[in-house]
Amino acid sequence: MGMSKVRVGLIGLGEVAQIIHLPVLESLADRYEVRAICDVSQGLVKAMGDRYGVEGRYTDYRELVRRDDLDAVMVLSSDEYHTDAVLAALREGKHVFVEKPMCLTLREAEQIIQERDRSSRQVMVGYMRRYAPAFLEGCQRVRQLDSIEYVRVRDIIGENRLIIEQSSRVLRYDDVPRELVEDRRRRGEEMVSEAVGEGWRELYGTYRLLCGLSSHDLSAMRELVGMPKRVVGAASWRGGRRIVATLEFEGYVGMFETMVDEQRRFDAHLEVYGPRESIRVQYDTPYIRHLPTRLILCKTEGDEYREEVVRPTFKDPYTCEMEYFYEVVRRNETPKTSPEDFCQDLQLFQQIIQAIRQGGAC
Repeated sequence: MGMSKVRVGLIGLGEVAQIIHLPVLESLADRYEVRAICDVSQGLVKAMGDRYGVEGRYTDYRELVRRDDLDAVMVLSSDEYHTDAVLAALREGKHVFVEKPMCLTLREAEQIIQERDRSSRQVMVGYMRRYAPAFLEGCQRVRQLDSIEYVRVRDIIGENRLIIEQSSRVLRYDDVPRELVEDRRRRGEEMVSEAVGEGWRELYGTYRLLCGLSSHDLSAMRELVGMPKRVVGAASWRGGRRIVATLEFEGYVGMFETMVDEQRRFDAHLEVYGPRESIRVQYDTPYIRHLPTRLILCKTEGDEYREEVVRPTFKDPYTCEMEYFYEVVRRNETPKTSPEDFCQDLQLFQQIIQAIRQGGAC
């Protein structure tokens, strides 16, 4: 007997949906059926609908979520609109997968949690790195360490376009109404202002980077070693596109560093140092599927120092994540990357921003 399929609708058809989500869902055709798609670009809706044979095509997410033949909705749109779409889907009785960041403010997060509880449906935040088998094995090994001496969280990468332009063809249409472009900009400023408060303009880029790329790293760090006790100090510069922070844990300190530049390379890793061994989870760009996440183990025993590279699978983290979401929907089970879990990231972003305010903005 075959598995029953989750009938899903997608909101947002940008580069991540085109390069990752639609191909992954197609590869999981035994689990998923894409029934409807939505984007503010009519050109994209037609192109993706034609390519994947999707009958339901919308430019207004409110129409998509009202369909009675959907089990779940995937919110892949610009993050300024995540909350509106998530709430609308929950009110229509749909399970929700929402790409990170789930939202930009704690107020929005509380709204989502309240609506989720009223709906008796699930909301899962798209932190695919936390579903990579190498990361899961790394978490097990960290728990077996005698003690932790230091933690390093590093994400220094080139702009996504530097990789995408060599590896993928992303369709973009110049048919989005100007008023929507302006509305997105205004919403972003209002939300960052609400989250950051006074002096938000100077910290706008910093907060957006924390909610964007950095949310992957800090979320994975929390699962790996837990929430830090406090942010000792932090600095950001170059319009917020470079951030460092020193984090205090119980009995040790960690360093978080992130930067987006013009190098065509991707260095994202978390490393935990014990007295005689270290455990590193090394990620590659998600925009080229099947570049494996690796676990790098270093250990000293007596006279011998040994390095081992473990590649548990070629299965990409997005596929692992979608397999997990399938079970969340079928069993109506709370995912580990829940809205409450995401709230811890928002709280950590606030602590980093506060530390920058106290002496780190350059």
